[in-house]
Order: sequence, then C-alpha cells, then structure tokens
Amino acid sequence: MSRRRQRGADASISLTPMIDIMTVLLAVFMVTTPMLTTGIDLDLPRAGNSALSGNDHAIQISVDANGRYYVGKSELGLEDVVKRVIAMRGENAQLTIMINGDRHADYGAVMAVMGKLKDVGFQRVGLRTQVEK
Repeated sequence: MSRRRQRGADASISLTPMIDIMTVLLAVFMVTTPMLTTGIDLDLPRAGNSALSGNDHAIQISVDANGRYYVGKSELGLEDVVKRVIAMRGENAQLTIMINGDRHADYGAVMAVMGKLKDVGFQRVGLRTQVEK
C-alpha cells in the first residue's frame, strides 16, 4: 500500500492585505477630512453670546446669498448635496451636519436642505451662527 503524504493547511493569517486596506482607508480619510471643515466665506447671522459654531468634525454645508449650495468649496445642486452627504456618512450614523446659511440667503433655501437631510435620516443637523458683537 502506498501512503499519500498530506500537507497541513496553512493556518497563519497574512497581514499584508489588511495593511494594504488600512493604508488606502488612511489615505482616503486624509484627503477628505480637510474638505469637511472648509467652506466659502459667508456673512453668518448673529445670535447673541451663545452662537452655534459647530464642531471640527461636522460636515459643513453652505448656502450663499444667491441660494447656491456648497459642500466645502464645491458648488452643487440640492439633490447632489444630499447624495454627497449620504456618501460621506458611510458607517457613522451619528454624523453631525452644520448648515452655514448666509444672513441674506433665502430662508426657504436653507430650510430646503435641512428638510431633505432630515428626510433621508440625518438627525444631527444644526444651523451655524456668529457671536453678536
């Protein structure tokens, strides 16, 4: 009788693919994070001494005086803003969004973006203001 030689299964974990994935994720976050906190210059409404300035990790959506929408410095239509923010949400269901509405912007334009974001499931949406001098 001939004996067959059986090879043992390789039970070791290869870390190389995991390191590759983590490197790509790190690069993506390093590129997208500055876009989340920068925006266009706006004349924000004044709201007393307890103004809402937002945090550094919130996605900034801006509405200028002409009713145009921006995510960071990119001008987008209302539907495209919602799609972009949904794509940015990823796995973070507790993502905070700050809407920067120019004080001369149409109230309807600011509330339209806020309503659309609430409709697609964002619960933490705020309006950014400036401290009164």
